[in-house]
Amino acid sequence: MSSTTRAPRPEGAQHLSDQEYAANLRRATLSSSIGSAMEYFDFAMYGLMTALVFNTLFFPEGDPAMNTVAAFGIYGVGFVARPFGGLLFGTLGDRVGRKWVLVVTVLLMGGSSTLIGVLPTFHQAGYLAPILLVILRLLQGLGAGAEQAGATVLMAEYAPVRRRGFFSALPFIGIQAGTLLAALVFTLLTLMPEAAFLAYGWRLPFLASFVLIIVALLIRSHLRETPTFVHLEKHEQVAERPLREIFTRGRPGVVVGIGLRMAENGGSYMFQSLALAFVTSAAIGLDRGIVTWGVTLGSLLGMITVPLSGHLSDRFGRVPVYRAGAVFMLAYTFPAWYLLSIGSEAVAVAVIAIGLGIAVNTMLGPQCAMLPELFGARHRYLGVAMAREISAVLAGGLAGVLGAALLAWTDGNWIVLAVYMGTLASITVGATFLVPETRGRDLLRTEDALRVSTEEHDHVHETGTPVGDDSATGHSATGDPTTGDPRPGDPTQDDPTEGSASAAGRSRRLARR
Repeated sequence: MSSTTRAPRPEGAQHLSDQEYAANLRRATLSSSIGSAMEYFDFAMYGLMTALVFNTLFFPEGDPAMNTVAAFGIYGVGFVARPFGGLLFGTLGDRVGRKWVLVVTVLLMGGSSTLIGVLPTFHQAGYLAPILLVILRLLQGLGAGAEQAGATVLMAEYAPVRRRGFFSALPFIGIQAGTLLAALVFTLLTLMPEAAFLAYGWRLPFLASFVLIIVALLIRSHLRETPTFVHLEKHEQVAERPLREIFTRGRPGVVVGIGLRMAENGGSYMFQSLALAFVTSAAIGLDRGIVTWGVTLGSLLGMITVPLSGHLSDRFGRVPVYRAGAVFMLAYTFPAWYLLSIGSEAVAVAVIAIGLGIAVNTMLGPQCAMLPELFGARHRYLGVAMAREISAVLAGGLAGVLGAALLAWTDGNWIVLAVYMGTLASITVGATFLVPETRGRDLLRTEDALRVSTEEHDHVHETGTPVGDDSATGHSATGDPTTGDPRPGDPTQDDPTEGSASAAGRSRRLARR
């Protein structure tokens, strides 16, 4: 079909051939996957090292339990920094574009991780050692605070509409790959003589982050800006003050997004780090190298369940699939922590693998598309970043330090940990009843999903397509060249009532870029 007769393409992609569009979709997927792998490799590795290395090497000799609490406190510092990174880089992502912010975040995140590998220990530098570790964790958290949100927005805005759940979930296989790689590397490191491991072995995975930085930069430097942001620039609709829009229009989406993330994020870090600290404590005494295989198997399982649940959300809706994962975690919580307490290595491996691979990742799959769909185009990056990173502090960050404190205060009582995880799961189950169904939503809309008209929700529920979607008429020339699905967005669906940036403001943004 000639270009003169085909249906309108999304802004920013209309001048691309089918081959160019497919190439950019693949490049976006790979770029997002590598960034996700780096982030979760670093955070998973730090979590694994916290209870087994940092509590020994970066603090004076004393009460081992209190040193573990202090080490997890530094672990939590990274989470405290993440909302500030999301605020800073999320605002920039909505003002100057998604692509270049992702270049900066990968440098900041990867560079900080590499420097952790050259830090002096407490024996070498005294209290300067934990201070430097705190600083690097802060910088690492600042970069990570916008990395995952940017990857989420990037893929959602590139993906074909009817397969957005599946395509948006693909980069999150990088999360599983990063977690898996961290677990495998850590398992191999534990085979070293303990003296060698504590002397230099623990440094090697952090130094290896430098390789991922180079690869990620090479890919992202060739990535085009997303069609949605190009559309906003062309129509002079880029928000000059996205932070103001979040507080005046986007708060409901941020609050609901936080609720949706409590079980997924908190559960993930509890199974990855706190569960390991629990079963390898003196009270239970399981072998740390063997139990780590639970994280490895859970990550392998997640490589299947994340894209599968994303695909299922394209068929049945985001909300039903997400709710199913949250309900499963709620039902799984008490049996899981009881089984961890009985002192069987095989059982512990299975419990952690199921918790990560099924309970957590059944929520992660639909979340990849759902969070970007909750927010309007003008403040989407910032909205997703705020929802993700505030929840990361409340759920993931507190999971380590509060969980370690509970273990110390209750002498290793598993019930308090089960109650904690059950509370997080209950919050997420409740949040699924507050969020509207977002499957098929037009990402060029500038209104948040919680504020759109009832008519749009009815249309999506009945047809599975956004209002104004031309794909139903058979114009597949603008779709994914491999599936015929519509490409992201449609310029015919723009809301002309939304405010636009001034021409002078647009010139300033282009000058900054």
